[in-house]
Amino acid sequence: MIRLIGAGARPGRENDVLATFWTLPNIITVIRFLGVPLFVYLIVQDEDALAVITLVVLGSTDWIDGYIARRFNQVSTVGKWLDPIADRTALIVIAVVFVVDDIAPAWLVWAIVIPDAILIVNALILFRGPLHLPVTTIGKIRTALLLIGSPMLLLHRVPGFDQPWLFITAHVLLVLGCIGHLLAFYGYFTAAHRKYRSDGRSDGTARPGAVDAP
Repeated sequence: MIRLIGAGARPGRENDVLATFWTLPNIITVIRFLGVPLFVYLIVQDEDALAVITLVVLGSTDWIDGYIARRFNQVSTVGKWLDPIADRTALIVIAVVFVVDDIAPAWLVWAIVIPDAILIVNALILFRGPLHLPVTTIGKIRTALLLIGSPMLLLHRVPGFDQPWLFITAHVLLVLGCIGHLLAFYGYFTAAHRKYRSDGRSDGTARPGAVDAP
């Protein structure tokens, strides 16, 4: 579903994009996918310490696979949509588990899920399918804040780490991450409408309901 949002595709020259699935970044991304159900299992089993380690691995692999893809020219067609799917799936599942297990308040889920749902519907209405937009700086910062704040909040439940400063810092990072998510949402939403209007002008046809911005 993240392909419909179009938020998260890494920019790159078309002739540098590989057609194969078998790249190291894609394998790392698949491992990140597998870490999500492992995290859920550990939470169900009350293995909070191991769940924290799993979240740290999830967050670090998000940076590692992107670095390898850019550094070693291994950006692939599959990776351009697989990586953001893994990112967003992890964020949503983590948020839901945190709320269900009373680790975090319900606003954490709504602040992530509702903007994504709007972007999906927006892409379906405007483009009748997927829309690829390059990831923005605020989008990268948003993801980093959420993937750092989440394990910190869970770490607060581990015996010996129940320090007030850890609890407060984790909430501050999550709040900032959610604010960043809303800002990124606004950026992707307006970028989609600019592309919609631009496509309508470039082919000499008027899109239904398309109007020039004032």
